[in-house]
Amino acid sequence: MTDPGTRVLRLAAGPDVTGEYEEKRSRFLAVVRRCDDEEAARDLIADLRRAHPAARHHCSAFLVDVPGSSRIERSNDDGEPSGTAGTPMLEVLRGSGLTGVSAVVVRWFGGTRLGTGGLVRAYGSAVSAALDRAWRTGRVVEVTRTPAWRAEVDHSVAGGLEGAVRGAGARVLGVDHGRRVVLTVAGELEVLGPILATRTSGGVEWQPAGVATTENAVRCRDMES
Repeated sequence: MTDPGTRVLRLAAGPDVTGEYEEKRSRFLAVVRRCDDEEAARDLIADLRRAHPAARHHCSAFLVDVPGSSRIERSNDDGEPSGTAGTPMLEVLRGSGLTGVSAVVVRWFGGTRLGTGGLVRAYGSAVSAALDRAWRTGRVVEVTRTPAWRAEVDHSVAGGLEGAVRGAGARVLGVDHGRRVVLTVAGELEVLGPILATRTSGGVEWQPAGVATTENAVRCRDMES
């Protein structure tokens, strides 16, 4: 995944999204899936080989972000002429703006060779069709990762602190009432720090509590504005 404070586009969790392209009786079925790591991306390839063992080709491409490292990008032509299948598929994924996504295109040969240009067009178009369907059906989400913080305060200040945090636009993740109140929130420390300092006269500091993730569906026109 990405670092806290960032926003990325991903497929929503759920069923795979498919798209098809046909030319000269060759059929190309594209399947795209959300994946969090390289192993999950390769699982889609294995799943499609099992599901369609009679198909001639199972070409693939995927993009996966690795925390603290470079993005992993892989593609495979699976027997098609070099650069005619996996590469155009990967280019479509790059152009989509999505990350953490794997695509496999299953091809059934129709008896007529398409040539290198035809193959590039077919494999790219199949993946584009699947991604277009993902947009149309609300399967693209914006994932926001925000740092989470925890503070233990007296009951006398807890209510006012919670209200001030909400008023500043931060999310309250949890309120645990015990001998004291433990408040867990998600937001930027630059905003939350002064609020806590004011409410507790500087006697309490926020402690790191991981990362909070939210996902919201994105429409095409949201990204165009």
